[in-house]
Amino acid sequence: MPQASTKTIAVNRKARHDYFVEDSFEAGICLAGTEVKSLRQGAVNLKDSWCDIDHGEIYVRNMHISPYEQGNIFNRDPMRPRKLLLHKKEILRLFGLLKQQQGLTLIPLSLYFKNSKVKVQLGLCRGKKLYDKRQDLAKRAASRDIDRAMKEKSHE
Repeated sequence: MPQASTKTIAVNRKARHDYFVEDSFEAGICLAGTEVKSLRQGAVNLKDSWCDIDHGEIYVRNMHISPYEQGNIFNRDPMRPRKLLLHKKEILRLFGLLKQQQGLTLIPLSLYFKNSKVKVQLGLCRGKKLYDKRQDLAKRAASRDIDRAMKEKSHE
């Protein structure tokens, strides 16, 4: 079986900083033709986006896809809610998890092309407290210092 080729369009770095990602899912997304062309140029922002379950369907909200320059009348609203494509069982499972456990939310983590189709990686996330964020920053700084020291030692 041939390997699926993927090309990353955008990554939501803020999500990993603000949330603990407990589980992740892959979903398709309904887009207009000019939105896909705009995505190919990388004109998307996932920074403050989130997902919502409404009448048994999942929508991604607050995802900004810039209008395509040559799109004229076919361009859509850049901030419109976009429907995500998941199986009904997956949607019901996510709905149950979100209702059952307080503090969980669905956040789009990344957007990518997989065999010429646009896919969204969703994360089932729990919010971080301020001290958790500080701990992560301290760990990252410490590992950077260790790597720097090891590199200097190896060059001596």
